[in-house]
Amino acid sequence: MTKITINKFAAKKIRQGISVLDVRDFSHENYADGFAALYVDKTFLTNAYFSRQNKGVGWTIETTDFVQLFKTAKAKRQNYFNDELTTAFRIFNQDGDGFGGMTVDIYGNFALFSWYNSFIYSLKADILNAFRQVFPEILGGYEKVRFESKLPISSHIFGETSPDKLTILENGVKYQVFLNDGLMTGIFLDQHEVRGALLDELAVGKDVLNLFSYTAAFSVAAAMGGAVSTVSVDLAKRSRELSEAHFKANGLALENHKFHVMDVFEYFKYAARKNLTFDLIVIDPPSFARNKKMTFSVAKNYHQLIADSLPILNKYGKIIASTNHAGLTREAFLTELSKGFGTQKFDIIKEFSLPADFVTNPCDPHSDYLKVFVLEIKT
Repeated sequence: MTKITINKFAAKKIRQGISVLDVRDFSHENYADGFAALYVDKTFLTNAYFSRQNKGVGWTIETTDFVQLFKTAKAKRQNYFNDELTTAFRIFNQDGDGFGGMTVDIYGNFALFSWYNSFIYSLKADILNAFRQVFPEILGGYEKVRFESKLPISSHIFGETSPDKLTILENGVKYQVFLNDGLMTGIFLDQHEVRGALLDELAVGKDVLNLFSYTAAFSVAAAMGGAVSTVSVDLAKRSRELSEAHFKANGLALENHKFHVMDVFEYFKYAARKNLTFDLIVIDPPSFARNKKMTFSVAKNYHQLIADSLPILNKYGKIIASTNHAGLTREAFLTELSKGFGTQKFDIIKEFSLPADFVTNPCDPHSDYLKVFVLEIKT
């Protein structure tokens, strides 16, 4: 194993529990892809591996015993395995479960592995062997390659193959997912507590607008939770077909549920012209987006989404404001939201972060990237 001496700043972060290795802490001559032992002042500090990815240049690790890592991760999520109403959830979440660079999600009888750097991908055979020992009940596996390479983005990697559209359950609601079709699966599992709140209480009797709706999972949860109507807006042409499939899977008639394939900012203008108003608006944009007219950044432009929502929000209306931008702190996100509200007063009536199956590193705030606020207009 390569021995690498690190600076005191890097050592301090590691001692504080930060697992991500940052490029600023290492010179390019000091590391190459692979395992390494990190030293500071000639004293061993920890083991790690190096491999570039979007979060940095590698991770500290405590063990390479993947069987034990998977056993521990499985035990943490026993409640999810025992829940007959939910069949899709995360069972391994990077450094939250002791090994950064990969995640594993369960979709019914199938597992989906996401690889975030080339070195952990090189360990795939050992990881899959350990996984199949610990999870013999899983019938088949798929992978998503989330680092730059010439590899296929999405592939079947072991066992049985999934139907092209696989039906899973979440809180008793049916969703159709696709495991071997690009990087997306049709649902963002980290939002299942927010969808649960829509199902249980937030949507009943409401007219709901779902912006950046993707496959309208929030809208389906709202409809199943008693919403009077839903409107789902997304720029992707495929969104309508995928959204309608979710509604049909749950036996929901489409008369009171509309789908618009259009830019969200254009929809605000459309809604104003048509005098459309809503009791609840869900705003869950990508961290960054670009179309022909503008570039959108959550950190810089989210306030405009709030400002444009207020004219079409009914009295005492609510906004569910969400972001998965890891680099945006809770405080900075609230500041951006407040900027959008201007002089309009609001209360935070509910707040969500990552659910329990998305185990995080408690020492690293960036590990818990999800920030969701339910905001109620004050009059």
